[in-house]
Amino acid sequence: MNELQAILEGLESSQKIGEITFLATVVKTQGSTYRRPGAKMLITNTGQMIGTISAGCLENDVFEHTQQRMSDGKPIVVTYDNTASEDILWGFGLGCNGIVQVLIERLERESTPNAIAFTQECFNKKHLGIIATVFAFEGRVDVKLGSRLLLYPNGKIITDIKDSNLIQSLIADTQAAFANQKSSVNNYQLPLGSAEVFIEVIQPPTPLVIFGAGYDAVPVAQFAQALGWDVTVVDCRANQATRARFPMACDVILSRREIVHEQVFTDAHTVAVVMTHNYLDDLEILKMLLPSPARYIGVLGPKARTERLLEDLRLQGIVYTIEQLKRLHGPVGIDIGADTPEGIAIAIIAEIQAVLTNRSGNFLRNRNQPIHQCYESNLNLLVST
Repeated sequence: MNELQAILEGLESSQKIGEITFLATVVKTQGSTYRRPGAKMLITNTGQMIGTISAGCLENDVFEHTQQRMSDGKPIVVTYDNTASEDILWGFGLGCNGIVQVLIERLERESTPNAIAFTQECFNKKHLGIIATVFAFEGRVDVKLGSRLLLYPNGKIITDIKDSNLIQSLIADTQAAFANQKSSVNNYQLPLGSAEVFIEVIQPPTPLVIFGAGYDAVPVAQFAQALGWDVTVVDCRANQATRARFPMACDVILSRREIVHEQVFTDAHTVAVVMTHNYLDDLEILKMLLPSPARYIGVLGPKARTERLLEDLRLQGIVYTIEQLKRLHGPVGIDIGADTPEGIAIAIIAEIQAVLTNRSGNFLRNRNQPIHQCYESNLNLLVST
């Protein structure tokens, strides 16, 4: 379960017992910081916290803000500046030479637009969504702190922002975010003022399909589940004991290689790992996966075995394009010297994560660019009158 999923579950539990809840969201950072825009923490009036917005330095202070400054229920933004000498006095000890701005909101079940309900819908229906949140403004701008615009995949928009100039620009930028799937922090210069907006891409859980139900598939499913991925295990031996072996999986499909193509759905977000330890099963599964839109296809076993699988498919008259073969990773995993089921599982999950984020999987010490996405690149956007 990832952080956002834990927050959603925690909120549901808190609302059932009538607790007052708050959501803290990192909306802007400058310099080196532990968490980036989009990091969230759920806080209850009893002091329970789910999620993190720092390395543990800011959480208690944010809780104090919910108790002392939010009796009127209105959102606030708190800025933590670790570049200033005052940090020595306050003792936050962020460990990074940067600035963090945190939006703190009291969560209301009936609020419109409701970002939490929208996020839950994105997860339940497995689709992308975009949330644009105003966290600062100056001048005569018809907007409130915490105002939002929500964009659905079908183009539907829900917003409580009244400024038509800001809405016009946000529609264009949220649509762009939907296309490139990148969050951003934007500063809009408006005719009578300005506004800063965090545009956040809500990604549904990554769907992972594991073909094979051996004991070495168990840690793969466990690590994926810990990341909040949507795990499906496909057992081509149709063994009923498989369900008990994979309680962490969202779904277990008992199948046969002759009909597996009829039972497994893949789309452009799907990642798949083939580890059945049966050559003929792997042959049929690859025949199904390579023409599919699956984003990643990993095949367990030596490189020579994968090449033989492809050659046997060619002998059947099946030829795959270069683009299709680029999605094939065999042997599966990154090179970390793994030789145990758990180590191999880490190598597999790490490679998938690298593919999903368009990274190489190399040592960070050899990276000459920032580790995280730069959110300051979309500032100073102008809006015509």
